[in-house]
Amino acid sequence: MKKLLIIDDDDALRTMIRRRLGGSYQVIESGEPEQALALALEHKPDALLLDLRMPKFDGFELCRNFRALSHTSNLPIFVITGEAGNYKKECESIGINDYFEKPIDFARLKRALVTALEGTTQTVRQAAPLRMRVGLRLHGIDAQGTEYKESISTDLISHNGFQFTSVRDLSQALPFDVFLTGSAERHVGRARIIEHSAAGLNTWTYRAAFDGAADWILQQS
Repeated sequence: MKKLLIIDDDDALRTMIRRRLGGSYQVIESGEPEQALALALEHKPDALLLDLRMPKFDGFELCRNFRALSHTSNLPIFVITGEAGNYKKECESIGINDYFEKPIDFARLKRALVTALEGTTQTVRQAAPLRMRVGLRLHGIDAQGTEYKESISTDLISHNGFQFTSVRDLSQALPFDVFLTGSAERHVGRARIIEHSAAGLNTWTYRAAFDGAADWILQQS
C-alpha cells in the first residue's frame, strides 16, 4: 500500500483526509511542520499533502527544502490550503504537483494522487545549504578530554555537514560520531568541527563537516 504523509495543523482536516484516503493509502500525519523532514526520512512516503500556511512555519520554505534534499527531491507534493489568494504560480515555480483549496475536492485529489504515483517524476535539484532543524545525537570526546553524548538540533544543513549551537567546548581536532535521531536512530557518519564562533555567554556556534562518505540527508546531485 502506498504511503501518504500529511502535514497540517488542522486536526479535523487531518482526520477527514485519513478517513477519505485511508482505505487506499497508508496515512502518516502530523500537525507539527518541523517534524515533516524526520517523518519523511523515517517512513519514506510516496506523496506529501501539505498545508501552505502554518504557525511559525512557511509551507513554501518547507516545499523548497523537500525539493533540495536528494532523498525527497522526487516526492510528489500536493498543497492543501484555506488561504485566500492565488498561489498556484508560486507553487508551480517550486515544483508542487497540484494545488487544492479547502474544502477539498476529494474526487480530484484522488485522481491527482493516482496520476502522480503511477510514475510522474520531478527534476532533481542540486542541494544547497538550508535553514533546517534536524535532530542529531553527537558522541565523541570534548576539548577537555571528556566523553560526551549530546542531543542537538541543527541550525543549517548542507550536502556535507551542518551547523549547530552548543554550550559544550568542542575541539576542532577530534572527530565525533553523528546519529540521526527519531523512532529509529541511525548512524550517519563521523564529522569534525571546522569552524566555531561565540554565540552568547558560554555558548558556541559550530560548523561541522563529515569525514569521508556519510549516509547524510543532503547529497550533491
